[in-house]
Amino acid sequence: MPSIEFLLTALVVVLLPGTGVIYTLAVGLGRGFGASIAAAFGCTFGIVPAAIASIIGLAAIFHTSALAFQIIKYLGVAYLMFMAWSILRECGTLDVKENKDPVPYSKIAMHGLVINILNPKLSLFFLAFLPQFVSTSSPNPTPELVGLASIFMLITFIVFILYGGFAALVRDALISKPTIMVWMKRGFAGAFAFLGLKLALSERWS
Repeated sequence: MPSIEFLLTALVVVLLPGTGVIYTLAVGLGRGFGASIAAAFGCTFGIVPAAIASIIGLAAIFHTSALAFQIIKYLGVAYLMFMAWSILRECGTLDVKENKDPVPYSKIAMHGLVINILNPKLSLFFLAFLPQFVSTSSPNPTPELVGLASIFMLITFIVFILYGGFAALVRDALISKPTIMVWMKRGFAGAFAFLGLKLALSERWS
């Protein structure tokens, strides 16, 4: 049974605006609640590689190999910049207006998946975060680490669905106000560009 401290810490971490939150909100506004669930699903499963890497110790590579960190980091930067450009496109996946052409939920989920896979700090986060909540007396911490990572992913999925649901709820009201939607699109694009820049300037954790 996870501790209250773990649950509260995980909840706070998930609630903080990041690439996954921004993507899910943007999809909820642009495509509605069903699409936002696909986005939340993709973002959540994008955590799996980072969780596995940290559990088996591969995330430690990022502490010792500057090249490994830089390669993944700049792939992530490039993808975030692509998402910013995609939002600003007339017919992008995240465009918000009436009479939209359908976009497969699988494509929406795939974008969310890639966003988190290409975030090297996720594996470093798990490496630093999960061990703090594992019993020091446990002879085999692996099952406990897997359980904690699974709970973190469940919290992520639920919170992202709530974010997407809220965005979808106000979608109809906002669509009728084109000026607001233009500025919201610019705001989401700017947020992705900012997060990409922030990732580009980030250093390896010590």
